[in-house]
Amino acid sequence: MAGDCDSSLFDDDVASQGHNEADIPAPRPPLAARMRPRTLSEMRGHTQLLGPESLLPRLIATDTFGSIIFHGPPGSGKTTLAEIIATATHSHSARINAVLSNTAELRDTLRIARARATNGQRTILLIDEIHRFNKAQQDLLLPDIEAGNARLIGCTTHNPGFYIIPPLLSRSHLFRLEPLDENAVTLGLKDALLDIPRGLGASGVTSNEEVLLHIARLCEGDMRRALNALETLVTAHPMHTPLTRDDVARFAHERHLRYDQAEDEHYDTSSAFIKSIRGSDPNAAIYWLALMLEGGEDPRFIARRLVILASEDIGLADSRAITVAISTQQACEFVGLPECALSLAHCVLFLATCPKSNSATLALAAARNALKNAPRQPVPLHLRDAHTRFNRSIGHGAGYLYSHDFPEGISGQNYLAHPLELYTPSANGAEASIAERLTLWNQLRAHLASQIKNHTS
Repeated sequence: MAGDCDSSLFDDDVASQGHNEADIPAPRPPLAARMRPRTLSEMRGHTQLLGPESLLPRLIATDTFGSIIFHGPPGSGKTTLAEIIATATHSHSARINAVLSNTAELRDTLRIARARATNGQRTILLIDEIHRFNKAQQDLLLPDIEAGNARLIGCTTHNPGFYIIPPLLSRSHLFRLEPLDENAVTLGLKDALLDIPRGLGASGVTSNEEVLLHIARLCEGDMRRALNALETLVTAHPMHTPLTRDDVARFAHERHLRYDQAEDEHYDTSSAFIKSIRGSDPNAAIYWLALMLEGGEDPRFIARRLVILASEDIGLADSRAITVAISTQQACEFVGLPECALSLAHCVLFLATCPKSNSATLALAAARNALKNAPRQPVPLHLRDAHTRFNRSIGHGAGYLYSHDFPEGISGQNYLAHPLELYTPSANGAEASIAERLTLWNQLRAHLASQIKNHTS
């Protein structure tokens, strides 16, 4: 057939060129994989977690740990730490990547762990990206972990509270790995430049500490990213010459900010954003806004949060806040990115510099609490609808005093059968004048109420 190819001819052609599989060198792993620490002493950073007085090193040294879940951002050393623990113990280790694995492989691994347990050998089950396992797959782990047939070391970049089932969490120690500090990343880069068999020492490329620190800052605590960046820079650099700030600046032109729109980065950054506005810090607020926009956050999400904050945290202290926030929300819908970023910046700076009051939030909460903890109050007869002849005949509206007929619009009547104090104005911004006005009205109301009482008696 025309489309057929004689594989023997192809093989002969390859052989004639002197090529065979043995001649093809194996691809070299990336620098981050080659420089992966092999012992706790080679780990950089995480002094609170790995310091001499910390719990985890003692558990590893005595091999008395149970199941462990490491969680934290990418490149912080979760998988590295898990593999160090697996190597340091006398247990058999089984490694699974939840992205590539399936239920059948997990069942087989657990079956082998049970068989080893009957012979007195413990198994460490190292599961990377454990959040990728669904609830049923995580449930499979429980009997063997409970029986001690396997000890789990799970690694995840996600919040365990959202992705790991509660029974598995309750059987595990949780350890949070924070992004590595700049000094720890810089030391790791220095190690890689000097190491000849595993690192980049054979290249002869050198660098001063300032340049390495600049790379570390660009990579935001991600050691893997920093090492891969260094490898790219050195590979494209002449041998036996120093790296400069200009080299790093050209590389950083295509820098991508770490920002996960659906996970912890989203929630943590938006929380910092709102709290900065509430705390009246325009500089922090505009920084977090810029980070969210550069990270690809939906501007409509940001605008919705600003509309909520305008009433929740500013309210009557400056009632213009809700108007500005609503206008910004409309601008995001009407204009879109990139121009609506200017409207968001305008709104953020305005809200951050407004006087603050949560009196509306507290008043609504107090009213809901009153409804929850006491019987619902009936509408007083003098306030009930009196538009129909029948309603008037049964007393609705009888004795109602029209507020505009009285000085300051205060008649002295009550508008609850049992008056409540639910709203307490703050002394901030425009609400200070509201507080003065309410004090005057309450005095006037009390005076008129006493007159009405004296008149009826």
